[in-house]
Amino acid sequence: MRADRLVSLVLLLRQHGRLSASALARELEVSTRTVLRDIEALSAAGVPVYAERGRHGGFALLPGFRTELTGLNHDEALALVIAGSRRGAQAFGLGSALASAVLKVVDALPEGHRDIAAGAAQRLLIDPEIDLLSRRTAAEEVPGAVMAEVRRAVLAGHRLRMCYTAAGQDPQWRTVDPVGLVTVREQGYLLATRSGEDRTYRLSRITAAEELPEPAQRPDRVDLDRAWQARSTRFRTGGDQVAVLARVNPARRKELVDTALAVLGEEAEADGRLRMELTFQDPRHAEWALWQSATNAEVLAPEWLRASLRDRAAAVAACYGAD
Repeated sequence: MRADRLVSLVLLLRQHGRLSASALARELEVSTRTVLRDIEALSAAGVPVYAERGRHGGFALLPGFRTELTGLNHDEALALVIAGSRRGAQAFGLGSALASAVLKVVDALPEGHRDIAAGAAQRLLIDPEIDLLSRRTAAEEVPGAVMAEVRRAVLAGHRLRMCYTAAGQDPQWRTVDPVGLVTVREQGYLLATRSGEDRTYRLSRITAAEELPEPAQRPDRVDLDRAWQARSTRFRTGGDQVAVLARVNPARRKELVDTALAVLGEEAEADGRLRMELTFQDPRHAEWALWQSATNAEVLAPEWLRASLRDRAAAVAACYGAD
């Protein structure tokens, strides 16, 4: 703990220029005697701290002195970038790194890590104010190795080869140009382009990933917040999206949530089932998702989807029925 306190003491002097022993004691939540001992320890270690007497005196660092936190690693530097978000500690697989970076501030980063932080700031977006895609609060899990490859490709500006499972489709390998990472209500997304077209991928549906050596075809700078809002707006207003009201067995809830585009409402019924309002990409997507649930989900609306599932079940029953 003392090493952390010494680092904090130096940073306080850098930020404020000059502070009295009593002011340092209040900031560090220790006694004045402890502060004086720490000042002596810094001086013995070669840190140029000097004392000024008088009414406005105190302790200060010699002008031009700068500390570098050379022990800071790559992930800790990235964690500092997202530390301002309430849920940022767990975003993009950097939660454990944040714990060891709390007392290290951007002002004291070595130059190489300052460059990392500056470049990452425009490529990582935590919970933008306008959340048009998701109402869910359950966090999605992404394997650490997959997340590390995706994150490296985004920050290095390299192309990414990944195995992605789109809703209602088999896993497919595809190569994309990553633009940035966004997390919305605990759901992670990769913004990318593919053959010049905008694409948005759910991180939880990436089962394998590989950072490629060739550079990504993307702008040097990006307003990720604006890009996310534009894609969200297109998502909400384009296509033939389908809203479905269904009664769902709680045991099968996760399967439906994972394949739906959004959950717009959810409440428990007296019999223990969940009444859920879900959004799907199009009629084909909706029918496929509800068919997979069999009797564990009953569609209440729209009526055309109830009829389609009923006809499909009747055809299967007829195929396997007795002569």
